[in-house]
Formats: sequence, C-alpha cells, structure tokens
Amino acid sequence: MYVVMNELHVPKEAKDAMKGRFAQSAENMKKVPGCLEYLFLDNENPDGKLVVFTKWETKEHFEDWKNSDAFKNAHKEKRESKEKSPASGSELNAYEVVYQT
Repeated sequence: MYVVMNELHVPKEAKDAMKGRFAQSAENMKKVPGCLEYLFLDNENPDGKLVVFTKWETKEHFEDWKNSDAFKNAHKEKRESKEKSPASGSELNAYEVVYQT
C-alpha cells in the first residue's frame, strides 16, 4: 500500500475557496483505479495547512493516475483558470505502508 499527502499552504481567509476547488475531486477519485481512499483534511488550527490524503493499492497506481489524462486535464483547467490559486505553495510527501492494522 502507498500513501500520498499533499500539504497545501493556504491563508486562513482563502481556505473555503480551496475547499470548494477540491469538492469535485472526491467524486472523481472514486473512479480512479487503485485509489483506496481520498480525504481532504482541514487542520483544527485556523492557520494550519490543508491536506489532500490519498491511499493507493500500489505506488504504480499512484504514478499511473499522476500520468493520466484525467490528472493532466484537471490541473490544466486550474492552470488556465483566470482565478489564481489561493495556495501559496505545497509539499508532497509519499510513504510506503510498512505495517497496517
């Protein structure tokens, strides 16, 4: 199993806008082969980061999704949008699951 967490650096006044951007992703991720779980997390601390958490059957499933047309199109739409992203940056962390209960 493979876990990926994308920590989004978003000012507290822009968190709601970012949550709205990711609302559709939850439905879309249900259709992605190998995606076991998708969570969008809001830190209890108002100044905390937002986190996109995904759990995959394998690293290869994640890589396949990342290289897919669906992924590229979703991110292309965001790049081409006139609306600037509220995120000031992000940090991607990936982990191979060693133990699970």
